[in-house]
Amino acid sequence: MLMSEDFARYSCQIALPGFSESAQQLLQQAKVLVVGAGGLGCPSAQYLAAAGVGILGIADFDTISTSNLHRQVLYTPEDAGLSKVLVACERLQKQNPDIKVIPHQLKITSDNVMELLQQYDIVVDGTDNFETRYLLNDAAVLLEKPLVYGAIYQFEGQVAVWNVKNTDDNTYAPNYRDLFPDVDATQIPNCAEGGVIPTLAGIIGCMQANEVIKYITKTGELLAGKILMLDAQTLQSRIIKIGSVSRVKIKQLMQTEEIPLISASELKKGLEENRFELIDVRSDREREAYDIGGKHIPLIELEDHLDYFAGNGEKVFYCATGKRSADAVKVVKHKYPDAGVYSLDGGLGEWEKTL
Repeated sequence: MLMSEDFARYSCQIALPGFSESAQQLLQQAKVLVVGAGGLGCPSAQYLAAAGVGILGIADFDTISTSNLHRQVLYTPEDAGLSKVLVACERLQKQNPDIKVIPHQLKITSDNVMELLQQYDIVVDGTDNFETRYLLNDAAVLLEKPLVYGAIYQFEGQVAVWNVKNTDDNTYAPNYRDLFPDVDATQIPNCAEGGVIPTLAGIIGCMQANEVIKYITKTGELLAGKILMLDAQTLQSRIIKIGSVSRVKIKQLMQTEEIPLISASELKKGLEENRFELIDVRSDREREAYDIGGKHIPLIELEDHLDYFAGNGEKVFYCATGKRSADAVKVVKHKYPDAGVYSLDGGLGEWEKTL
């Protein structure tokens, strides 16, 4: 039985038809991991904490920037430069002191993803890059864990639940690779380049939390074997059926690529010595607002300029946070493995600290 103070906190959800105290106890016994404390992870984690998920893990390695604030609602301007996961966990723990919130301040790689996911019952994918998304998907399949997927871009969002076990025959519902076997990430602009309406992050993130609650409490109909697509401009949505059984065989993890990084202080010294050439991979709009010099090749156009990196000389890619510049290094290294290219670690946020 729930204690009286628990009943008061959760009374409205316990009163739901078919929910009851037993469903609330399932939430209290559950262990949920939210990967990515950004636009999707913030609302997902907030509502999972509020609903009473017993153990809530948050994994992220990024820091808070001003451009995050319009959609990452756990943070304030005073948090700029601080660790997302540490700030998020502190706020979530205050929101619900009766649950356990665990910070995982790390970058998800092929070396740590299996050990991390093994600790939890279900995983929420709140990431914003394809390498991590595929890595989470493949690890979830290998570990037989359900994965709640969410994605946003401009005015469009998607939600699905991957890899749910079909109890009648012990098969598994489709996973991310059933729908998207492979994606060229450089050809898909991210939120910084293409933009995103902030309310969409809240809507999709809450939908992800809703799927987690449904899965844990065994209520409702999961988005398993199908994907929900939402247009925030018209508020029209549709559910596309994918199938009931996965057709993809995943036998091992793809290996995370090591990205050559350079710190802001190392770059500053190298520029003074004329050792490096700067390459800005941000959008035209970002470039016009602020830049630190160098050649401008937006990430989405990089494939058309690869021969530029075939020659000698060391080149450093930069962007706002270091994510797109890391993708740029991968693209060049795939074509020219010996190219002397680096990513500015932490992006312009770290560079500004050296000024």
